[in-house]
Amino acid sequence: MAELASEPTSIQSIYAWYNDGKINVNRRYQRKLVWTLEEKQRLIESILKKYPIPAILIAEREHTGTYEIIDGLQRLHAIISFIQNSFSTLDGKYFNLEFFPTAKAKSEEGIFSPSDSELLLDRDEVSLILDYTLALSIMRNASKIEINDVFARINTYGHRLSDQERRQAGVQNDFSEVVRTIACQIRGDDSVDVLPLSQMPSISIDLPMSNHGYDVKAEEVFWVQQGILRSTDLRDSMDEQCIADIVASVVGGELLTRSKDALDKIYIDDSAQSKRVLDALDVYGSDRIVEEFKYCIAEIEKVSKSGSGDKLRDIIFKKPTSNGFPSTFSALFIAFYEKLVTDKKVISDYAETRKALTHLSTRIESSRKGASPDERRKNIDMIKGLISSFLIDIANLDHIYGAHTHIDIENIIRRSEIELPNYELKQGLLRLDNCRSIDENMITKVIKTICAIANNGPNNVGTIIIGIVDSESDKNRACELDKIEAKKVGRKYIVGVSREAKVLNITVEEYFAKWKDGIRNSALSEILKDQVLSNIDYNDFFGLGLIIINVPPQKEVSYYEDDIYFRSADETIKAEKPKKIADIVQRF
Repeated sequence: MAELASEPTSIQSIYAWYNDGKINVNRRYQRKLVWTLEEKQRLIESILKKYPIPAILIAEREHTGTYEIIDGLQRLHAIISFIQNSFSTLDGKYFNLEFFPTAKAKSEEGIFSPSDSELLLDRDEVSLILDYTLALSIMRNASKIEINDVFARINTYGHRLSDQERRQAGVQNDFSEVVRTIACQIRGDDSVDVLPLSQMPSISIDLPMSNHGYDVKAEEVFWVQQGILRSTDLRDSMDEQCIADIVASVVGGELLTRSKDALDKIYIDDSAQSKRVLDALDVYGSDRIVEEFKYCIAEIEKVSKSGSGDKLRDIIFKKPTSNGFPSTFSALFIAFYEKLVTDKKVISDYAETRKALTHLSTRIESSRKGASPDERRKNIDMIKGLISSFLIDIANLDHIYGAHTHIDIENIIRRSEIELPNYELKQGLLRLDNCRSIDENMITKVIKTICAIANNGPNNVGTIIIGIVDSESDKNRACELDKIEAKKVGRKYIVGVSREAKVLNITVEEYFAKWKDGIRNSALSEILKDQVLSNIDYNDFFGLGLIIINVPPQKEVSYYEDDIYFRSADETIKAEKPKKIADIVQRF
């Protein structure tokens, strides 16, 4: 039985918890960071005026000394980010770090960048904020079911939630989890389920003109990039609503009416519609529909990029428009799904498929009348007829399952910023000098990193991607030397390895073989070596080309030659001290 304790706590103490990584966010049910700048500023104004603000509810995580936010994510993040100079008060004043040594030390460590503004809070104002007591309630001995139930009750009645956020907050089941998983992976904010509050900005979405400093930019997200939704629609989880409609229609075996009521019923626990979809999903498989969904998205994006680079919206509509088109997109997606997955076909000509879909809006019913299952079926069949000539039969769907889509790759790159020990990103074999000389030690460095990642522990997996650079200067140099157009993902840049194959005057296949042969002929532990060679992959990634090395979980310590390597954040280090070697051995 959960116990509720009221523990008024100062902001200064909350900041200490934050720095110690004690405040966590559970993304299985928590909302995104969605507050506007003005909302954050109004909160700080209330604190400076000593006005009361709503209570914050957290749950104590058993035996960890950490807490999980149940209610108050936006408030806590606003307070912390104000202290760390992310924004000013309504009258333009920034938090003065000189009067709070703890935060100043963090800025000097490079954790955040201090403001260079001369408008700063005075000593008394800083003290007022740090001493302000938050109404903090702590749930102790609470089960996951109780925490989920409390969160759902609080947020179901919250007037600020969008319809889809209310649905997702109101029920936790396999269907809502599939919708969340697909949405996070397509948006690029995929992460572990529970992460420190400090890491939320790295997987949060920045809307145009907001400048919150979040790493995922709305205009780079598939839904907005292709014009299917507006950036503000992401804030209201309209992408999840579109996904929920499609998944329920595909897995459930019958098209939904596109309406609020129809989707609400899918989310009502124990309703006939919910049971029907959950039973169908149980048979179909959650992992299967996630992989198939991402594959279809990737194919639609390839069709869109096969021409002049216009948005999908510019292809679909004859007249220029800035409106989204989730209804038309859902018909397009289901048509692709039924041809590529159900009928086991692949696209043989992306450019011709794009031409066939040009001005699609003039051929299908896109008004309210088109929301009925019968009209939706007519639209889907129309699209299937348009693209059928550019599809060919295949024997199986092995290319869908287990392969890396560009969505997976972008998520790996973003997750590497958070889960440093499990990921490594490398540029390639060639130095970015005028001679384009080969870095003779690069393959050996990567092999040692494979060994180190394998030693993270028996339940850990890892990934190394070849074809990525960290800095803008390296990106610019690669683009200048090799005449490519790099793609930015989070804080990294994809430059690919196809350019290196051209410089070396070899095929991509021969370049790929250099890496495989290097691993095959290495002194890496045999079991690990065989598993890595079975899991190394090449992905075209829109012509740039990436090598993806997967490191499966190991049952025993791995070696390179006679040495043990381990990861410390993003560094690969040889274990030399007996205590460290013993520590790594004990992991297994």
